[in-house]
Amino acid sequence: MFTIEHDFDATVITLIDEGGPHLQEDATISAFEDVVTLEQVDPRRDEVIRITLSMAQIRDLAAALNLPEGSYRLARRGE
Repeated sequence: MFTIEHDFDATVITLIDEGGPHLQEDATISAFEDVVTLEQVDPRRDEVIRITLSMAQIRDLAAALNLPEGSYRLARRGE
């Protein structure tokens, strides 16, 4: 299950784990104009872990989801 909210400066997606007996904490993805952040609570340390990705990293991630194992470099416009 997931939710989508449109805030003033970001689109916020929350992924809710409904998978099975070993559920993970909700994961929140916030897409801003120039970066995307992923946040999830670490229950062992009782703190939020945040990862920030550039838009180039997001494009690479999107491409990687549909490629076989290997090493790649996406050509950018103008290259």
